[in-house]
Amino acid sequence: MQDLLQKIAAYKSEIDAFTAADDKRVEEFRIKWLGTKGLVKGTMGEMKHVPNEQKREAGQILNEFKQFAEAKFEALKEAHSGTESLSDSMDLSLPGDETPLGSRHPISLMRNRIISIFQRLGFAVAEGPEVEDDWHNFTALNMPEHHPARDMQDTFYVDAGENSAVDWLLRTHTSNTQIREMEKGKLPIRVICPGRVYRNETISARSHCFFHQVEGLYIDEHVSFADLKQTLYFFVKEMYGQDVRVRFRPSYFPFTEPSAEMDVSCFICGGTGCNICKKTGWVEILGCGMIHPNVLQNCGINPEKYTGFAFGMGVERPAMLKYGINDIRLFSENDVRFLKQFTSAT
Repeated sequence: MQDLLQKIAAYKSEIDAFTAADDKRVEEFRIKWLGTKGLVKGTMGEMKHVPNEQKREAGQILNEFKQFAEAKFEALKEAHSGTESLSDSMDLSLPGDETPLGSRHPISLMRNRIISIFQRLGFAVAEGPEVEDDWHNFTALNMPEHHPARDMQDTFYVDAGENSAVDWLLRTHTSNTQIREMEKGKLPIRVICPGRVYRNETISARSHCFFHQVEGLYIDEHVSFADLKQTLYFFVKEMYGQDVRVRFRPSYFPFTEPSAEMDVSCFICGGTGCNICKKTGWVEILGCGMIHPNVLQNCGINPEKYTGFAFGMGVERPAMLKYGINDIRLFSENDVRFLKQFTSAT
């Protein structure tokens, strides 16, 4: 015990006499006395040699010694805090670190571009749920149970449990939003419905299991197919330029009659043929048609008084045409090398 007291007294004298001219010396003090292998910790380890009847007294002395060393260290730190100026630690003449600019995703750029064009024609934006019931996704759109048109879209169904009375699914198109807008009964209706949709398709350069759509709906008295064509002509010219070639082809959709598909000349190959246009020189960008009377009736709208048209387009394909992208998978791979190309895109 006496040897321990003498050692602590000597250590205290050394600590008390210690001075530091800079931060380096302060750190040397910390390492020597308070570090993992420092003298304070080593001295505390000598507690095991103290007789049991003296351990209480020795413990108090050792704690006071530790506090004494820590107080000295804090005093040294405070004395040297702020003594080193910024000019001593860094070169102020160096240029600052460049902050990389972010950007909107090309899908967002294209989606916003499509919306802005139709908003100029008086279309409002409507949105609906991505997890939908069978009625709004299929049945109300003139596709009752076992209708063969349901096979046109491979659907992801959601397991809601055996007790669920409703079939839930991931929507296969944003037409569910059109049904919900028609059910409100506020006529006339002129909306576009952007959103993400899901289909169980093989992933390739041309298709994916999820993608984005913008669908349009216009219902009023005396709406004709000519109104539909002029609306879409305006959109295509605004989107792709006045020189783009356009064609309509008869098609079939259970929720429209008559129905058509609209093609534009391929911007990737200039009409000579590539994997995007399937060597035809044309790319189908949207489907359209006059709303089927059954759909109007399902939503409580009198088809004898009101008519309307609807159209729907994927966002990925116009984006591929607009920006010269030949693989749809690039949109969802989060490759910064790809995305940073759109920093200045508008």
